[in-house]
Amino acid sequence: MTFPSADTPLYNHPLPVIEEWLQSLGCQQDQEQLHCWSLQTPNWEAQIALEVEELTVSYRNTKGGNPDVTRSFPYSLSREDVEAAVLSGP
Repeated sequence: MTFPSADTPLYNHPLPVIEEWLQSLGCQQDQEQLHCWSLQTPNWEAQIALEVEELTVSYRNTKGGNPDVTRSFPYSLSREDVEAAVLSGP
């Protein structure tokens, strides 16, 4: 499957493309709650939820004792902006 250009807002991506994009980032889809995804890195893990109005990321188990953090990104943001924000961590 081909992704739209990286500067395309997420709301212009069909759901299967968003799901493939999340997989390409290393996310795993929850088999019971299909709108939820998880991402693990050496320093933190995140739960990503495809909500109605936005993509919500909840970071947990961060190294250094930082508290859990939740951020929301509207689908009007570009895929590259959301990707950079999500992967930058908490």
